[in-house]
Amino acid sequence: MTPDYRTLEEIRQRKQELRLSIDRDSQHISQLWGSLFVKREESTRGEFISSIISHSAFAIDAFLMVRKLRRNYTVLSQLFSRKKKLKR
Repeated sequence: MTPDYRTLEEIRQRKQELRLSIDRDSQHISQLWGSLFVKREESTRGEFISSIISHSAFAIDAFLMVRKLRRNYTVLSQLFSRKKKLKR
C-alpha cells in the first residue's frame, strides 16, 4: 500500500526517513560482517604444544577405534579389505 503524499515536502521527508533507515541497516550489516572475520589471537608456546598433544591423542584414538571395529565386525572389515580379483 503506497502512502498518499500531498506536497513535495512530504516526499522529501519520507525520502530522508528512508535514507536514515538504510544508513542504520548498512552500519548494522557492516558490524555483523566485520565480526565474521575476527583475527585469531596468536597462541603461546604452551598452548601450541598442548594443541599438538590434543590433536595427536585424537588421531591415535580414532586409529585405534577403526582398528577395533575392523577386527570385531567382519562386515566393516570387508569394506576396508582389498578384494582379490578372481582368475578364470
